[in-house]
Amino acid sequence: MTPPAERRLLTPEEYRQAQDSPEFTELRRRFRRFAFPMTVAFLAWYLLYVLLSTYAPDFMATPVFGNVNVGILLGLGQFVSTFVITHLYVAHANRRTDPISDEMRERLEHHDYAPSARGTTGGTDLGKGGATRA
Repeated sequence: MTPPAERRLLTPEEYRQAQDSPEFTELRRRFRRFAFPMTVAFLAWYLLYVLLSTYAPDFMATPVFGNVNVGILLGLGQFVSTFVITHLYVAHANRRTDPISDEMRERLEHHDYAPSARGTTGGTDLGKGGATRA
């Protein structure tokens, strides 16, 4: 990663080029293919819990052992499922999206998306009047 003192500010054109790149399209696709189904599944699971609590109180009050009933177990299951989803997302991000975003960040830092850098393998020269960030 480029040290902060040596970074040149990116132009709007560079951001647009990065956003229009096939890598960014793939990054969005991979994120959405995980996030949307997982969000729908969790919301359905939460809605089931709320509906059972509202319309099936006798079922939710069914004792499982001691003073623990089905409602308490399903409520605790909400917490467990949150931790499981978080773990799955971190694993997914580490394996499927972070490599692409790391590569894109490197390319942005080297200004590979700059209009003058298109079609080249290197970045632009920072010594030619580029603004730097302190």
